[in-house]
Amino acid sequence: MATKNIVIIGASSGLGKSITARFAKKGWKIGIAARNIEALNNLQKEYPEAVVATEQIDVTAPDAGEKLLALIEKIGGIDTLLLASGIGSQNPSLDTAIELNTVKTNTFGFTQIVDTAFNYFRGRSRKESPGQIAVISSIAGTMGLGIAPSYSATKRYQRHYIDALEQLAHLEKVNVVFTDIRPGFVDTPLLNNCRKFPMLMEVEYATKRIVKAILKRRRVAIIDWRWRLVVAFWHLFPRFIWKRFPAK
Repeated sequence: MATKNIVIIGASSGLGKSITARFAKKGWKIGIAARNIEALNNLQKEYPEAVVATEQIDVTAPDAGEKLLALIEKIGGIDTLLLASGIGSQNPSLDTAIELNTVKTNTFGFTQIVDTAFNYFRGRSRKESPGQIAVISSIAGTMGLGIAPSYSATKRYQRHYIDALEQLAHLEKVNVVFTDIRPGFVDTPLLNNCRKFPMLMEVEYATKRIVKAILKRRRVAIIDWRWRLVVAFWHLFPRFIWKRFPAK
Protein backbone atom coordinates (compact mmCIF):
# COMPACT_ATOMS: atom_id res chain seq x y z
CA MET A 1 0.00 0.00 0.00
CA ALA A 2 1.28 3.46 -0.91
CA THR A 3 2.44 5.72 1.89
CA LYS A 4 -0.17 8.21 3.01
CA ASN A 5 0.42 11.74 4.27
CA ILE A 6 -1.44 13.43 7.13
CA VAL A 7 -1.18 16.76 8.91
CA ILE A 8 -2.41 16.86 12.50
CA ILE A 9 -3.15 20.25 14.02
CA GLY A 10 -3.10 20.17 17.82
CA ALA A 11 -0.62 17.30 18.11
CA SER A 12 1.30 18.43 21.19
CA SER A 13 -1.00 16.81 23.76
CA GLY A 14 -4.18 14.85 24.37
CA LEU A 15 -5.95 13.16 21.47
CA GLY A 16 -3.77 14.85 18.83
CA LYS A 17 -0.61 13.44 20.37
CA SER A 18 -2.10 9.97 20.75
CA ILE A 19 -3.41 9.95 17.19
CA THR A 20 0.02 11.03 15.92
CA ALA A 21 1.53 7.96 17.58
CA ARG A 22 -0.95 5.67 15.82
CA PHE A 23 -0.24 7.06 12.37
CA ALA A 24 3.51 7.04 12.95
CA LYS A 25 3.33 3.33 13.75
CA LYS A 26 1.34 2.79 10.56
CA GLY A 27 4.18 4.31 8.53
CA TRP A 28 2.37 7.46 7.40
CA LYS A 29 4.26 10.67 6.66
CA ILE A 30 3.08 13.10 9.30
CA GLY A 31 3.14 16.84 9.71
CA ILE A 32 2.41 17.90 13.27
CA ALA A 33 1.52 21.37 14.45
CA ALA A 34 0.63 23.19 17.66
CA ARG A 35 1.64 26.32 19.57
CA ASN A 36 4.06 24.38 21.79
CA ILE A 37 7.03 23.76 19.48
CA GLU A 38 9.11 22.13 22.23
CA ALA A 39 6.44 19.48 22.76
CA LEU A 40 6.27 18.90 19.00
CA ASN A 41 10.03 18.43 18.73
CA ASN A 42 9.99 15.97 21.63
CA LEU A 43 7.17 14.05 19.96
CA GLN A 44 9.12 13.98 16.69
CA LYS A 45 12.09 12.38 18.49
CA GLU A 46 9.88 9.55 19.77
CA TYR A 47 9.49 8.20 16.23
CA PRO A 48 12.93 8.34 14.57
CA GLU A 49 11.92 5.76 11.96
CA ALA A 50 8.86 7.73 10.85
CA VAL A 51 8.76 10.80 8.63
CA VAL A 52 7.53 13.50 11.01
CA ALA A 53 7.79 17.22 10.24
CA THR A 54 6.89 19.98 12.67
CA GLU A 55 5.56 23.51 12.42
CA GLN A 56 4.62 25.93 15.18
CA ILE A 57 1.08 27.06 14.40
CA ASP A 58 -1.32 29.13 16.45
CA VAL A 59 -4.64 28.60 14.67
CA THR A 60 -5.81 32.08 15.72
CA ALA A 61 -2.76 33.88 14.30
CA PRO A 62 -3.02 35.66 10.92
CA ASP A 63 -0.26 33.46 9.46
CA ALA A 64 -1.89 30.13 10.43
CA GLY A 65 -2.94 29.30 6.87
CA GLU A 66 0.46 30.19 5.45
CA LYS A 67 2.21 28.00 8.01
CA LEU A 68 -0.16 25.11 7.33
CA LEU A 69 0.72 25.22 3.64
CA ALA A 70 4.42 25.29 4.55
CA LEU A 71 3.97 22.16 6.67
CA ILE A 72 2.07 20.43 3.88
CA GLU A 73 4.97 21.19 1.56
CA LYS A 74 7.48 19.75 4.06
CA ILE A 75 5.92 16.28 3.78
CA GLY A 76 5.23 16.46 0.06
CA GLY A 77 1.48 17.06 0.13
CA ILE A 78 -1.33 15.54 2.13
CA ASP A 79 -4.11 13.02 1.81
CA THR A 80 -5.72 13.94 5.14
CA LEU A 81 -5.87 16.96 7.40
CA LEU A 82 -6.95 16.37 11.00
CA LEU A 83 -7.87 19.41 13.07
CA ALA A 84 -7.63 18.28 16.70
CA SER A 85 -6.99 21.65 18.34
CA GLY A 86 -9.71 23.33 20.32
CA ILE A 87 -10.51 24.67 23.75
CA GLY A 88 -13.50 24.62 26.07
CA SER A 89 -14.46 25.31 29.65
CA GLN A 90 -17.43 25.07 31.92
CA ASN A 91 -18.28 28.72 32.44
CA PRO A 92 -21.69 29.18 34.09
CA SER A 93 -20.47 32.49 35.58
CA LEU A 94 -20.06 33.79 32.02
CA ASP A 95 -16.54 35.10 32.34
CA THR A 96 -16.47 37.04 29.08
CA ALA A 97 -12.74 36.52 28.53
CA ILE A 98 -13.21 32.75 28.66
CA GLU A 99 -16.17 32.86 26.30
CA LEU A 100 -14.44 35.04 23.74
CA ASN A 101 -11.20 33.04 23.83
CA THR A 102 -13.20 29.89 23.14
CA VAL A 103 -14.98 31.59 20.25
CA LYS A 104 -11.68 32.84 18.83
CA THR A 105 -10.06 29.40 18.81
CA ASN A 106 -13.05 27.24 17.91
CA THR A 107 -14.53 29.45 15.20
CA PHE A 108 -11.93 31.93 13.88
CA GLY A 109 -9.02 29.50 14.22
CA PHE A 110 -11.09 26.56 13.00
CA THR A 111 -12.21 28.48 9.93
CA GLN A 112 -8.69 29.58 8.99
CA ILE A 113 -7.37 26.02 9.05
CA VAL A 114 -10.33 24.33 7.39
CA ASP A 115 -10.57 26.93 4.63
CA THR A 116 -6.85 26.62 3.88
CA ALA A 117 -7.17 22.85 3.62
CA PHE A 118 -10.28 23.12 1.45
CA ASN A 119 -8.57 25.49 -0.96
CA TYR A 120 -5.54 23.17 -1.05
CA PHE A 121 -7.75 20.26 -2.10
CA ARG A 122 -9.56 22.57 -4.54
CA GLY A 123 -6.46 22.36 -6.72
CA ARG A 124 -6.34 18.59 -6.61
CA SER A 125 -7.03 16.68 -9.81
CA ARG A 126 -10.29 14.71 -9.97
CA LYS A 127 -8.19 11.77 -11.14
CA GLU A 128 -6.50 11.53 -7.74
CA SER A 129 -8.16 9.91 -4.76
CA PRO A 130 -10.17 12.45 -2.77
CA GLY A 131 -8.48 14.38 -0.03
CA GLN A 132 -9.96 14.33 3.46
CA ILE A 133 -10.66 17.02 6.03
CA ALA A 134 -11.32 15.50 9.45
CA VAL A 135 -12.22 17.61 12.46
CA ILE A 136 -12.77 16.76 16.10
CA SER A 137 -15.93 18.61 17.07
CA SER A 138 -18.01 17.33 19.99
CA ILE A 139 -21.32 15.85 21.05
CA ALA A 140 -21.66 19.16 22.93
CA GLY A 141 -22.68 20.70 19.61
CA THR A 142 -25.94 18.77 19.74
CA MET A 143 -27.72 21.18 22.10
CA GLY A 144 -26.85 24.41 23.89
CA LEU A 145 -25.31 23.57 27.27
CA GLY A 146 -25.94 26.16 29.98
CA ILE A 147 -22.72 25.34 31.82
CA ALA A 148 -20.59 25.77 28.66
CA PRO A 149 -22.33 28.26 26.34
CA SER A 150 -19.49 29.21 23.99
CA TYR A 151 -18.10 25.68 23.84
CA SER A 152 -21.38 24.06 22.81
CA ALA A 153 -22.19 26.91 20.43
CA THR A 154 -18.80 26.82 18.70
CA LYS A 155 -18.98 23.06 18.29
CA ARG A 156 -22.35 23.51 16.62
CA TYR A 157 -20.72 26.08 14.34
CA GLN A 158 -18.03 23.58 13.37
CA ARG A 159 -20.58 20.94 12.45
CA HIS A 160 -22.60 23.34 10.30
CA TYR A 161 -19.48 24.71 8.65
CA ILE A 162 -18.43 21.23 7.57
CA ASP A 163 -21.96 20.59 6.26
CA ALA A 164 -21.72 23.78 4.21
CA LEU A 165 -18.29 22.92 2.81
CA GLU A 166 -19.50 19.47 1.85
CA GLN A 167 -22.27 21.07 -0.19
CA LEU A 168 -19.82 23.56 -1.72
CA ALA A 169 -17.44 20.74 -2.62
CA HIS A 170 -20.25 18.91 -4.41
CA LEU A 171 -21.36 22.03 -6.30
CA GLU A 172 -17.82 22.88 -7.39
CA LYS A 173 -16.64 19.29 -7.76
CA VAL A 174 -13.83 19.79 -5.25
CA ASN A 175 -11.98 16.53 -4.67
CA VAL A 176 -12.44 16.25 -0.89
CA VAL A 177 -14.46 14.31 1.67
CA PHE A 178 -15.21 15.20 5.29
CA THR A 179 -15.14 13.38 8.61
CA ASP A 180 -16.80 14.99 11.62
CA ILE A 181 -15.58 13.25 14.80
CA ARG A 182 -17.77 13.81 17.86
CA PRO A 183 -16.29 12.38 21.05
CA GLY A 184 -17.90 12.42 24.45
CA PHE A 185 -15.75 13.04 27.50
CA VAL A 186 -12.15 11.88 27.02
CA ASP A 187 -9.60 11.90 29.84
CA THR A 188 -7.28 14.56 28.35
CA PRO A 189 -5.75 17.79 29.71
CA LEU A 190 -8.80 19.63 28.31
CA LEU A 191 -10.75 18.21 31.28
CA ASN A 192 -7.98 19.15 33.73
CA ASN A 193 -7.55 15.50 34.76
CA CYS A 194 -11.00 15.54 36.35
CA ARG A 195 -12.55 12.08 36.42
CA LYS A 196 -16.03 13.07 37.60
CA PHE A 197 -17.48 13.31 34.10
CA PRO A 198 -20.01 10.65 33.05
CA MET A 199 -19.00 7.91 30.61
CA LEU A 200 -15.41 9.16 30.62
CA MET A 201 -13.26 7.46 27.98
CA GLU A 202 -9.56 6.71 28.23
CA VAL A 203 -7.41 8.37 25.58
CA GLU A 204 -6.27 5.07 24.02
CA TYR A 205 -9.86 3.84 23.72
CA ALA A 206 -10.98 7.03 21.99
CA THR A 207 -7.86 7.19 19.81
CA LYS A 208 -8.40 3.72 18.41
CA ARG A 209 -11.94 4.57 17.34
CA ILE A 210 -11.05 7.98 15.97
CA VAL A 211 -8.27 6.56 13.79
CA LYS A 212 -10.65 3.88 12.52
CA ALA A 213 -13.20 6.55 11.60
CA ILE A 214 -10.53 8.53 9.72
CA LEU A 215 -9.27 5.50 7.82
CA LYS A 216 -12.82 4.48 6.88
CA ARG A 217 -13.58 8.09 5.97
CA ARG A 218 -16.82 8.08 7.88
CA ARG A 219 -18.88 11.23 7.44
CA VAL A 220 -19.94 11.47 11.09
CA ALA A 221 -18.37 9.45 13.90
CA ILE A 222 -19.77 9.61 17.43
CA ILE A 223 -17.13 7.83 19.47
CA ASP A 224 -18.68 5.18 21.74
CA TRP A 225 -22.12 3.59 21.44
CA ARG A 226 -23.25 5.02 24.80
CA TRP A 227 -22.85 8.56 23.54
CA ARG A 228 -24.75 7.68 20.36
CA LEU A 229 -27.70 6.71 22.56
CA VAL A 230 -27.38 9.88 24.64
CA VAL A 231 -27.32 12.10 21.55
CA ALA A 232 -30.34 10.31 20.07
CA PHE A 233 -32.17 10.85 23.37
CA TRP A 234 -31.24 14.55 23.48
CA HIS A 235 -32.76 15.08 20.03
CA LEU A 236 -36.13 13.96 21.43
CA PHE A 237 -36.20 16.70 24.10
CA PRO A 238 -38.65 19.54 23.36
CA ARG A 239 -37.29 22.96 24.22
CA PHE A 240 -39.39 23.45 27.34
CA ILE A 241 -37.93 20.25 28.81
CA TRP A 242 -34.35 20.90 27.69
CA LYS A 243 -34.20 24.24 29.49
CA ARG A 244 -34.98 22.40 32.73
CA PHE A 245 -32.44 19.63 32.07
CA PRO A 246 -29.81 19.41 34.85
CA ALA A 247 -26.76 19.42 32.56
CA LYS A 248 -24.12 19.51 35.30
